[in-house]
Amino acid sequence: MIFNSSSIVAWQVIMLLVVTNEMEMKGMTAYRSVTTPTLEVGYLEWNPRGRRTAVLLHGWPDSPEGWAVVAEHLATAGYRVLCPALRGFGPTRFRAAHAMRSGQLAALGRDLLEFVAAMALRRPVLIGHDWGARAVANACGLAAGVASHMVMLSVGYGTNGPQQSISLIQARNYWYHWYMATPRGGRTVEQDSQAFARMMWDTWSPDGWYQEKDFALAALAFENPDWASVVLHSYRHRWGLAAGDAAYEEDEAQLNPAPRLAVPTLVLHGAADACNHPDSSAGKEGFLPALTGASCWRVSGTSHTGKCPSRWPRPFLSSCRLEAQSQR
Repeated sequence: MIFNSSSIVAWQVIMLLVVTNEMEMKGMTAYRSVTTPTLEVGYLEWNPRGRRTAVLLHGWPDSPEGWAVVAEHLATAGYRVLCPALRGFGPTRFRAAHAMRSGQLAALGRDLLEFVAAMALRRPVLIGHDWGARAVANACGLAAGVASHMVMLSVGYGTNGPQQSISLIQARNYWYHWYMATPRGGRTVEQDSQAFARMMWDTWSPDGWYQEKDFALAALAFENPDWASVVLHSYRHRWGLAAGDAAYEEDEAQLNPAPRLAVPTLVLHGAADACNHPDSSAGKEGFLPALTGASCWRVSGTSHTGKCPSRWPRPFLSSCRLEAQSQR
């Protein structure tokens, strides 16, 4: 079957309607927005009357809708759940036309702090996957008391700097980093974003882990006019191949080298992660106070893109319920 551009867009719209209807029945609101000093942030919400708040940050290439199953679990446990779209994704927009479309990781942490302030949240639980994990860690590194607890999925703490030591296996896994550093890779991101993103979905996890409607919905977030610029800058800056935004110089200095965090933390890393090798989460206990008796869990049967609460450690899910109940 051959698809032209019009039929692809039509297919995406159909998938959006199907998935949106399913999510609305499960308690998710439509996108709302809040203004921060830098961005107009689009976010999804579950259980607006929850007494405690959990903020869930998505990764790359993904979207807030990818948190739906996790959000439902947390909402059932009594949480208000907020899932903002990162800069360059979905409905989130830069407020200033002249603002640098930076994807540097310090900026993601600052964006999260500004979102928490704009929403007037008091010490929420911060949970992040992939880029989102780096964002929540950086937010906690910049403002020690911003969160009550932190959870990082699929990313080892302290792996943001260009001088980091990586194994040959990890260097192979990061092929897409090196590819995006080239003009050819830049053109691919700009001109064929969906095919490039789908390759990550297909190779980071076992076959059959997602349905077509899942990718179609996530891919809508890549239609943001700043997506390619933010993505390319993020990976190039991460390896010292692009200058950062001067607005984040102080934040960069505070985050490099990686500081020891004060927030109780849990790292969940899939044993079958073919993007960030699970060994990248090993030996970080000195940086991260444990949330559930062990700060890092290697989760068997789970890969990079799998956000499956049924495989999460019982102590974490129990702690979420106990914390929410204690605030009632």
